[in-house]
Amino acid sequence: MLPKLLIIEDSPSMLHMYTGFLQQEPLAVLSAETGAEGLRILRRERPALVLLDLKLPDIDGQEILEAIAAEGIETAAVVMTAHGSVDVAVKAMRLGAVDFLVKPFTQERLSKTLTKVQELHQLKSEVAAYRELDRPSYDEMIGSSLPMQAVYRTVDSASPTDATVFIVGETGTGKELVAQALHRGSARAGGQLVVLNCAAIPKDLIESELFGHVKGAFIGATGDRDGAAHLAAEGTLFLDEIGEMDISLQSKLLRFLQSGKFQRVGSSRTESSNARILCATNRDAWAAVQAGTFREDLYYRLNVIPIVLPALRQRGGDVIEIARHFLRLYAQHDGKAFIDFDEGVQTLLLNYNWPGNIRQLQNVVRNIVVLHDGEIVTHDMLPSLEQVDMTMGAGGALLSPITPAFGPPMVGGGVADAAPGSSPVRATGSGQSFPAMPATEADLRPMWVVEQEMIDRALEITGGNVNRAAALLEISPSSVYRKRTRSRA
Repeated sequence: MLPKLLIIEDSPSMLHMYTGFLQQEPLAVLSAETGAEGLRILRRERPALVLLDLKLPDIDGQEILEAIAAEGIETAAVVMTAHGSVDVAVKAMRLGAVDFLVKPFTQERLSKTLTKVQELHQLKSEVAAYRELDRPSYDEMIGSSLPMQAVYRTVDSASPTDATVFIVGETGTGKELVAQALHRGSARAGGQLVVLNCAAIPKDLIESELFGHVKGAFIGATGDRDGAAHLAAEGTLFLDEIGEMDISLQSKLLRFLQSGKFQRVGSSRTESSNARILCATNRDAWAAVQAGTFREDLYYRLNVIPIVLPALRQRGGDVIEIARHFLRLYAQHDGKAFIDFDEGVQTLLLNYNWPGNIRQLQNVVRNIVVLHDGEIVTHDMLPSLEQVDMTMGAGGALLSPITPAFGPPMVGGGVADAAPGSSPVRATGSGQSFPAMPATEADLRPMWVVEQEMIDRALEITGGNVNRAAALLEISPSSVYRKRTRSRA
């Protein structure tokens, strides 16, 4: 069925010409010579496109645009007028028109415009449908950012299948939560989700943990023991940090993946398991293949459906939503009153780089709830990194331009060394240092001194641009001039 296009034009000759222009277009053309008639057709036929003259004898074309918007008629309107001007075009676009034609125009111009409008209308419809699927959370994962929406959709598609999923992401990004969601959304949800952390098990024991062993297989094997492959039968086996698996065991894992068969350590009997395999790594698996520490054939066997988890610093406002979740969870658990963060703290949370990702954020919030109380978290409640058990990710050397009071900032990619009892310092591009938050009364300095140093530093960074420095410091340029003059006096 062809999409409908309605032409609303009061001149019969022009209407006839436009209809002729559109004979070769894949459109079902409707027409109206008055605004009232055009509105009736609009409401009845709901055409995909409207070619609208702004100067009509009974109703102004702009009123028709207003009616389209008010009644929610899904149509793309292109307005045309002999009185073309910037003001008319801007007003029409504000009222919902998607393009503008000035009379007279050629058949080629009309064709190109309608093609562009149809493509734009289709794209908007797809985006709207796409947005309807946006979710603020999924299973135990929290976040409505676009990168996480892509993760949710992949989990939706992969969950009902038995396909192997390869989850990649920095430490602390929530790879195990993805594995849990995949398992719970599958037909295997009634079976076990068995998690085997390849990085946490000694190399000489991981084969036993994976495939099990029989009594006497090695010193300390006092009885038969089921391995993860057996326990995950009818369920899901999640191999976390698969990149840490010794290459000598990778060949046995590959055979298991290909055949579903394995042997316990110390046994010659072959057993079977139909466990679904999920795996995760915080490393570049392909780089490990090229370095010879990860088998290429195993890589291709595992990497059937890749899911790349974004780092927390790439998820925008998700940081605040996740922090609020932890804040309210821990406050309820500990009987505290916390419900939110003040705006300044939210800004710091958004601008910090979070090298330890969600795990680091979780530890920061836990520290706040344990050591403080109140309804709103304020800047002075923020802990230092020294107080937080932080797992550094691959981005550990990266810091945002705004360094919050999460302890000693980085200098040259590491934590700044400071003498016992002294305040840590932050290195600047010029080699000048500024003290961090004072730790003792002796570290406190007059506010006017701190203010003056910040103004001088802002001017240095902006190359002496007073207006820019004032904007960054959120004070008036006159204040910068006045305080700079006072410092020189």
